[in-house]
Amino acid sequence: MALVSMLLPEGILDYFYITEVKATKEGFSIYLEEKNVPPVEYKAELLHSKGFYPEVRVQDFPIRGRKAYLHVKRRRWEVVSSGQAVARDWTVVQSGTRMTKEFAAFLKGILG
Repeated sequence: MALVSMLLPEGILDYFYITEVKATKEGFSIYLEEKNVPPVEYKAELLHSKGFYPEVRVQDFPIRGRKAYLHVKRRRWEVVSSGQAVARDWTVVQSGTRMTKEFAAFLKGILG
């Protein structure tokens, strides 16, 4: 897993775990699951994890001439007091971390 982590965008492992890596005829698949760390913009609220949104498969840069895919499972939480479903706002993450603007925009684009 240590070698695979070097192939990922900088900062992604601050928010995601690598759960699986597969090599197939088609290429490589890296499975990422968002950590159960509530978004900072809701730090004043009591949140409960409510599982994940459907997995999104994104093609990444090729590795050794073979296709590479990121399978991203984004977590969702519920605000206990209101029942509102919330997720991490990647524009907030980008401004407060070492994650690049381009990668935050990429995640925001594919994950909503």
